[in-house]
Amino acid sequence: MNLQYERIEQLCQKLNLPAIASQWSHHAQQTLGQDGSYADFVEAMLMHEYAARQQRSQQVLMKLSGLPQVKTLEGYDFNYALGAPKSQVVELFNLSFIPRAENVVFLGASGVGKTHLSMALGYKAIMNNIKTKFITAADLMLQLSTAYQQGKLKSYMQRVILAPKLLIIDEIGYLPFGREEANLFFNVIAKRYEKGSTILTCTSSNLI
Repeated sequence: MNLQYERIEQLCQKLNLPAIASQWSHHAQQTLGQDGSYADFVEAMLMHEYAARQQRSQQVLMKLSGLPQVKTLEGYDFNYALGAPKSQVVELFNLSFIPRAENVVFLGASGVGKTHLSMALGYKAIMNNIKTKFITAADLMLQLSTAYQQGKLKSYMQRVILAPKLLIIDEIGYLPFGREEANLFFNVIAKRYEKGSTILTCTSSNLI
């Protein structure tokens, strides 16, 4: 490696362009070999850096989301979706409900894939660089109750409830809500009203 190469890589690091630093030499040789222009080279480098940043952002969002595993729409068996047309379910995956701060409720019998669909929507949102949080209702109520008792409810709301553009609350109804729990849960929904989208999953038999 000559001194000019070193200077270029050092400048890339100072400008926080790690993807360009690692790939510019390869792309330069490739562009020259294909009789490409300077503009072709610059465009290729910027596209490479952008893609790398998108990937890093998605990795961070995935780590922070709390999603227990990756699920996709392609992996869902629509034979279980007896209560909703396939087209209606598929339409959700254009994610247009998120910028409108609309909510989604998956209601049905146990085992029909409500959690699968909610996690798949969460994963799709993350791949579109949308901050997402997945949490079970049981964990949510435990954390809310603890924050309330410690006098930290406001900060918890800001950090966990209001921060994500998409909040997924799984398994509503598996645990009975007392008056305090019901008030805390209502507070969650009220705080997010018209500020972010919320997905709820609930087994219909638990509502009886």
